[in-house]
Amino acid sequence: MGTGANGDLASPTVEMLVTTPTEDDGKVKMKKQLGLLEGIAIILGIIFGSGIFISPKGVIQEVDSIGTSLVVWIMCGLLSMIGALCYAELGTAIPKSGGDYAYIYESFGPLPAFLYLWAANLIFVPTTNAIMGLTFAKYVIQPFFTGCEIPEYSDTLIAAATICFLTFLNGYNVKATTRMQNVFMFCKIGALVLVIIIGVVWMGMGHTENFDKPFEGTTDNVGKIAKAFYSGIFSYSGWNYLNFMTEELKNPYVNLPRAIYISLPLVTGIYVLANMAYLAVLTPEAMIASDAIAVSFGTRVLGSYAWIIPVLVAISAFGGLSVHVMASSRMLFVGARNGHFPEFLGHLNIGRYTPMPSLIFLNVLSLFMLVTSDIHKLITYCTIVESFFVMLSVSGMLYLRWKKPEMVRPIRVHLAVPITFVIICLFLIVMPCLEAPYEVGMGTLITLSGVPAYYFGVIWQEKPKWIRRFMAGVTFLSQRIFVAAPEEL
Repeated sequence: MGTGANGDLASPTVEMLVTTPTEDDGKVKMKKQLGLLEGIAIILGIIFGSGIFISPKGVIQEVDSIGTSLVVWIMCGLLSMIGALCYAELGTAIPKSGGDYAYIYESFGPLPAFLYLWAANLIFVPTTNAIMGLTFAKYVIQPFFTGCEIPEYSDTLIAAATICFLTFLNGYNVKATTRMQNVFMFCKIGALVLVIIIGVVWMGMGHTENFDKPFEGTTDNVGKIAKAFYSGIFSYSGWNYLNFMTEELKNPYVNLPRAIYISLPLVTGIYVLANMAYLAVLTPEAMIASDAIAVSFGTRVLGSYAWIIPVLVAISAFGGLSVHVMASSRMLFVGARNGHFPEFLGHLNIGRYTPMPSLIFLNVLSLFMLVTSDIHKLITYCTIVESFFVMLSVSGMLYLRWKKPEMVRPIRVHLAVPITFVIICLFLIVMPCLEAPYEVGMGTLITLSGVPAYYFGVIWQEKPKWIRRFMAGVTFLSQRIFVAAPEEL
């Protein structure tokens, strides 16, 4: 898919733009602009996005009991921490942007890495953008339509406008975006702390009846429990996204693991306490019936001040979406840089040093995902596929331990950690096949459709002249529109 990168059909504009000097070292390339605080803000910004305000419903409706739902939230946090330990080793042993794509490529070669890139950009990256955009839209307009139905398609239109705006902002200025994310990080934590405080006060007033028989009615269906884990895991997803931006992180060997170690315990504690607050105020039946749990929560306990909750949730989802747009575009950029996607997606804007073509490409795919309003189906759909590739990345870590024992590993976790993580992920991938065969089947088919795409786009070098001319024309047009050039390493 890199037609035009070399050969006589490449645009002459490529050479002209490559030589354009930057203000730092005369090269067009990613800049190391992210410190420890920015790293923490990126992880928390993605994790504290929309999941905690949506997924509690998905968990409780699968397990059918308060106690089991809290156990699921705790276990999801522990699983994320185990995975984060593995990614700290992977990120420091393979200090390249692209996250899972880079690790799978290093461990198992180009085809599995391409399939990850294919599935990521067709399924879980644009799907997650759509989920966060829809969450922001639903909560931001909720206060204006209390007691009546939200107009049809209004949330979809607001979500689309938000995704487009944040794509522009991320392409325009990385520093401005990260500063905004630092502010939003504290707003998000504040929103969840407010929910926790309200829940504690509510329970302190004697409202503890929801916890009288916490495990009564718990399902014994293993498949449903696995689906509940998917809803919980979706809320924690994002702990590995800083690995997508390793090349932009200052002193990654120190700041990457520190950011992970600080963020994950904080997230787990806040999530469990927030769910206890939800469950203290709302019955499981009320949570299942609600499309906006935080709004129902606020309406029950805050009265006329209930509007505060949806505003804070909207801010949280907005910030999470911004971080996700920024981080996921780097994965696509690195894949194109390696020749696995069309050449123009591996170009940088020469004035802003941002992967503008990749940002716009993902923006378009995210808008397509907005056609569905069933958020919980989207969550199941994307998390199953993503979990498989996360398992594959950690399996690659085990493979590299055996294949390349001499590899420099600044952080080296105990062997039991990745083995435990892989076993749990395998269970979570296999069991939903019984409860959600359609979602699993479609995810598998879309992923495997990348095999012919790989051989057509990457392996087949002697493409017809008209295809090469077309791709060269697309590259030339992209360079002109986005003022972009290939990265100089």
